[in-house]
Amino acid sequence: MQRASAAYLLLFVLFLLLSFTVRPMHTYAQWRAWATRPEITVAFFFFFTALLVHMWVGLRDVLLDYARPVSVRSYLLAAVALGLFALGIYMLFVLLRPWG
Repeated sequence: MQRASAAYLLLFVLFLLLSFTVRPMHTYAQWRAWATRPEITVAFFFFFTALLVHMWVGLRDVLLDYARPVSVRSYLLAAVALGLFALGIYMLFVLLRPWG
């Protein structure tokens, strides 16, 4: 999962750099028109999903390797999972809110 999410993150950032280089947006109206296109919103949804998955795998591995004792590790893993879940819910609200 970490490699797949890293690959999508890289491709999406390259897409953004290419898009902004080829067609720069100079006004808020241009930016809003681009950002509210359905395919861009879906791409951002997958970007943030891949980012959260990537964060979970990385933080989980660090905690599994370095957090001692096991009881503390369990609480830390639960806190990280809850925090990332809350970020995911917030991301959904931001992406699905009406622009206007």
